[in-house]
Amino acid sequence: MFELIMKRRNSIKIGIMGLLLSLYSCGAYNFSGADIGTATTFQVNFFQNYADQTPGSTIVPGLDRDFTLALQDLINNLTSLSLTGNNGDLVYEGEIVEYKVIPMTATADQRTAQNRLTMSVNVRFFNTTKEDADFERRFSFFYDFDAAASLTSIQAAAHEEIFERLTQDIFNASLGNW
Repeated sequence: MFELIMKRRNSIKIGIMGLLLSLYSCGAYNFSGADIGTATTFQVNFFQNYADQTPGSTIVPGLDRDFTLALQDLINNLTSLSLTGNNGDLVYEGEIVEYKVIPMTATADQRTAQNRLTMSVNVRFFNTTKEDADFERRFSFFYDFDAAASLTSIQAAAHEEIFERLTQDIFNASLGNW
C-alpha cells in the first residue's frame, strides 16, 4: 500500500514538472514564428515610390504611404515589439521599385485576355541586436485580372493581396524562425 502511494506521488510530481517545463519552453516561441531575440522596438521608414524609374512602371499616388503602413501593421500585429519613429532595434527601409501592368494571355483573335499587375520593393533590414541578420533584398508579387477591367476598378483588391504577400515575405525573411 505504501509503495502504491509513493508511486502515485512520484507520478504526480513528474507530471507537474513536465507541465511546468513545457509551459516554460513555450515562452521562446509564438504562433507567428517570429524570432525577435532581445529586440523591443521596430521602425519602418517611409518606402519612397521610385517605380517610375523602371521602364513600363507607373506612379500611383498614396501607394508608398499605404505600403509603409501595411508593413508596420503586420509587424505590430504579429510581434510584441513597440513601433518607434527612430532608433528602433529593428529597422526596415527601402523603396518601391516596380509597379506595372503587362498583358499575360491573349485570345484567339490576338486580344489581351488577362493582365498582370506586378509590384516590387527593395528592402533593407537592420537588426541592431543581431547584426548577422541584416540584409538587402528585392521582394515582388503580382495580381492577375481580366483585361476588360480597368486598373482603378481592381486596385483596392489588388493592393490588398499584393501587400499581404509582400509584407508576409518581408516578415518571414527578417523574423521568420521556421
